[in-house]
Amino acid sequence: MTLLEEAQSIIKGERQESYGKALESFTRIGKLWGDLLGIEISPEMVALCLIQLKVSRAVSSPLHRDSWVDIAGYAGCWELVQKGKEE
Repeated sequence: MTLLEEAQSIIKGERQESYGKALESFTRIGKLWGDLLGIEISPEMVALCLIQLKVSRAVSSPLHRDSWVDIAGYAGCWELVQKGKEE
């Protein structure tokens, strides 16, 4: 299975079943982070922040496949957020 296939199977399967649709989940995360920080955080910003978290980890361990799968997955979640807003 390719990295992208693995990421897609995770975000459209296991994670969605556990945490709900990306728009719903990332909106909830943004609200929690925003309340903590005293700023508004959009679901898109949540995706970008989570990607940056994984980029930081990839810098430390560039051969750790999980970070790359997660980066692809969070990019896919960004797209699902956009699709969720269109519905």
